Amino acid sequence: MFIFVGIVAIIIYGLLVYYIGRSVWSWMKPGPSLALKMVYIAVLTVVSTSFISGRFLGNLTVLNIIGSYWMAIFYVLIVLLPLMHITLWLLRMTALRRDGMEKVAGSIVLLLMVILIGFGSFNAYSPVVRAYNIHVAKDAGALQQLNIVMASDMHFGVLSGKAHAERMVKEINDLKPDMVLFPGDIIDDDLDAYLHQGIDQILTGIQAPYGVYASLGNHDRFEGEIPELIEALEQSGMTVLYDEKQTVEGITLVGRRDKQDQDRAALSSIMEGADLSKPVFLLDHQPNALGEAQEQGVDLTVSGHTHRGQVFPAHLITQALFENDWGYLQKGQMHSIVSSGYGFWGPPIRLGSRSEIVQIHVSFE
Repeated sequence: MFIFVGIVAIIIYGLLVYYIGRSVWSWMKPGPSLALKMVYIAVLTVVSTSFISGRFLGNLTVLNIIGSYWMAIFYVLIVLLPLMHITLWLLRMTALRRDGMEKVAGSIVLLLMVILIGFGSFNAYSPVVRAYNIHVAKDAGALQQLNIVMASDMHFGVLSGKAHAERMVKEINDLKPDMVLFPGDIIDDDLDAYLHQGIDQILTGIQAPYGVYASLGNHDRFEGEIPELIEALEQSGMTVLYDEKQTVEGITLVGRRDKQDQDRAALSSIMEGADLSKPVFLLDHQPNALGEAQEQGVDLTVSGHTHRGQVFPAHLITQALFENDWGYLQKGQMHSIVSSGYGFWGPPIRLGSRSEIVQIHVSFE
């Protein structure tokens, strides 16, 4: 079944690439040169397969960059080109038809594509701070309130690189956090890109008196073993909770493995022995076990994964898949906060979403 779905997806993608390629060729009208057409087909083939081929060939940086920007162009053109063709078809049926309409329409699409990709890049690389105030009706000992800063889905790698990491550290420190939480997808499937850019050393600059804690997401993986990955992340100044719990200033912090991990433990077994009269905070990358967390007495769950769809109208899909796909939701005593993410996956753009850092002001009984 999986193979069948994969084949169908490849066929559909190939047809869409053909549609884009044919539309662009018709707009350029370069003439009947067979040699030029063959070069065009070869370039389009390499570019349209570069995102996948770059990863299969050992995470080749050049192909990954080309592939990421191709995905941005592909998305925008799949939205704009059908609109253009429908508009032209309607105009041909009216007295408004003019010679050269196709050339003008193609130029307008090109201009809109540049504007949308530029705007999407701004949304991806210019995070905002979203603040939430929550109350936990439990005794936290000497703590009456806690300033938590949370960031997820940084996807540090080739395009979300050193400069983005330095920006994040500065923005986190400016918020003067007591505690920092990273609920997964810290790296983008490639630990080497993370380490070679020195992002691990940059993140050690985060200042939080009660520490920095992380759980792993579905993209926190590489060709080595998980213990090596965790060790590298902990050299970045964070404590990775991998189906583990830890007590910090009377608060129980729990970090789960990602849902896609077949060895993921039940939350009840991880929390065994936890003092539920004290606050319990959970880091769970995917926000799809909120009911389980509520039943186990969790007071605050922080998640990411959804990117809020990242590009319009994918947020409609995430809203359908998750009870809380972005923002704040309360279930009984439990507060769920889901971030749209600090970075991005695939195309380095966000349309209909914005990169963000989340600040959570917690007050206790």
